[in-house]
Amino acid sequence: MHTPDSPSPPLRAQAALCLGALGVVYGDIGTSPLYTMNECLINLPHVERVEGVLGVLSLMFWLLMFEVGFKYLWFVMRADNHGEGGIFALLALSHPKNTSVKRGIAFSTLLIMAGAALLFGDGVITPAISVLGAAEGFKSFSPAFEHLVVPIAVLILALLFLFQSKGTKALGRVFGPVMLVWFATLAVLGAWHIADSPMVFRALNPLLGLRLLITHPGEAAAVIGSVILTITGAEALYADMGHFGRRYIAKAWSFVVCPALVLNYFGQGAYAISHPADQSNPFFALAPAGALRLGLVAISIAAAIIASQALITGTYSLTRQAIQLGYFPRLRILHTNAEQAGQIYIPLVNAALAIGTIWIVLAFKSSSNLAAAYGLAVTGTMAVTSYAFYRVMRLTWHWSAWKAGALFVTFLSVELVLFTANLEKIPYGGWLPLIIAAGLLTIMHTWKTGRDEILEKVYSGAITELDLANIAQSKNITRVPGSAVFMVAMPKGTPLALLHHLKSNKCLQKTAVLLTILTEDVPVVDDEERLTLDSLGNGVWRAVGRYGYMESPDVAALVHRIQNQGVPLQLMATTFYFNREMIITGGNARMWEWEKRLYAVLSRNAHPVKDYYKILPTQIIEIGLPVQL
Repeated sequence: MHTPDSPSPPLRAQAALCLGALGVVYGDIGTSPLYTMNECLINLPHVERVEGVLGVLSLMFWLLMFEVGFKYLWFVMRADNHGEGGIFALLALSHPKNTSVKRGIAFSTLLIMAGAALLFGDGVITPAISVLGAAEGFKSFSPAFEHLVVPIAVLILALLFLFQSKGTKALGRVFGPVMLVWFATLAVLGAWHIADSPMVFRALNPLLGLRLLITHPGEAAAVIGSVILTITGAEALYADMGHFGRRYIAKAWSFVVCPALVLNYFGQGAYAISHPADQSNPFFALAPAGALRLGLVAISIAAAIIASQALITGTYSLTRQAIQLGYFPRLRILHTNAEQAGQIYIPLVNAALAIGTIWIVLAFKSSSNLAAAYGLAVTGTMAVTSYAFYRVMRLTWHWSAWKAGALFVTFLSVELVLFTANLEKIPYGGWLPLIIAAGLLTIMHTWKTGRDEILEKVYSGAITELDLANIAQSKNITRVPGSAVFMVAMPKGTPLALLHHLKSNKCLQKTAVLLTILTEDVPVVDDEERLTLDSLGNGVWRAVGRYGYMESPDVAALVHRIQNQGVPLQLMATTFYFNREMIITGGNARMWEWEKRLYAVLSRNAHPVKDYYKILPTQIIEIGLPVQL
């Protein structure tokens, strides 16, 4: 990972970082030309063709400059959490430890959780619209393909999700070069057709776009709802910052992505002006009919697959962060590359995305229909990001209220207009990301609230270490050979699993370690801070393992660290004791009854802690712990 303060790597490494950013960061926004201009032309107000196209181009250009160049690259990406970005990085940065909320979930946290839930909704729609938009290129090659577009899109998506478990190590190497060819193709085709109507450069005047909206207020919402497709994927710039660094993401934007997108959109606009009677998708019309157009369709499909892949892996990463921070039930996480900890595969998330995207393709059948579902998730997430960034400016950077507020109002004034304009899409498909987000937000809120209640009810009143030391040397307790690790939820007190063990067996191993796994508000914990170890006396030790929200805990590795610090602990000869909570409703927890029942279902179906911590099942003893919520 390249951090802002680290020295500049060699030119070859810089080029590799920029190239990698093309494949991972810009896949989504880079495939927007497949369908954006076509959707804008469909929703063009009843005006003279030149006026309408120039107005739309002006809105597209300045929206790109404002959201991507001004907001994200110039400001938001400066808010990095140890080099990492994304909605959960903002959550950690905007909640300093000295302002943590003791009871319940703060409004700001709930709002940021809603932004994360909207990102999940976006993750379901984006692969569908990208692949469907690319597959529709076959229609421009030959009308005979029209009835095959949906089956082709479904087949591509099915294969894409089927191969996720294999990992992206091999494919990842070609992502950057393929996307470089893609952006070069966008630029060449666009520049070629700009010559047909050079007047499109008049769209650089922002007044043309504003005039189009002001003079046609009744159709302004439809125009904005189409133009918003220009910036789909802008959130990926910030979310993937840790992989490449702000500097190289910005360079890739300035020298490759932005010029290619602007040239292509302006080329499509020039084609639309010079061919007013052509109702086909202007993107594929840029290539001459025949072999060249078929080649454009092929590279479009490759770019759509790469864009989808980047979003799928981003969803995996987002899910792991939510699990680590305690906002989502534990899921089975598989590592597909031993050399890269960030390359993971989550089977349940993969299955949910596969079912969702394929169903969406079958239900909506065209990228134009699916465009109605797009926009709300994007603009909603952007508005939440602006709010979280405002909190970072005020609470972490300590900017003055007027300075932070002025920037926040500037961002929000644009994004609320975009969000409001997209509200009219709700009956036509905009309900889809909202339902997905609402369902995920309900799960996250229920899980977080339930975990907080259990920690307070069960673990906050644990007995002290002094009592434990006395118990360990009691004549009523037999010390037997061997070692045991008792998993503790809190780094204080005595685990109930240990108390049950002592009560039932009247014995304790000569070496007993109380191990707590904590998730810090940083993406990655430094190796020297991974473990703290303290002796409580009489062969009893307390160990605390710390992980970042982008890491997966590894108890086996921690045991080796403990052993290396002089504790007589042998991994293969150690027994691990866990509590297995059995949730009973009807208590006095600060939750609705339906939330308690939902939490009970989530708890029963969550991936067992013992499996999540990578411990052999033959070394585990689980002790039932009834908890009434």
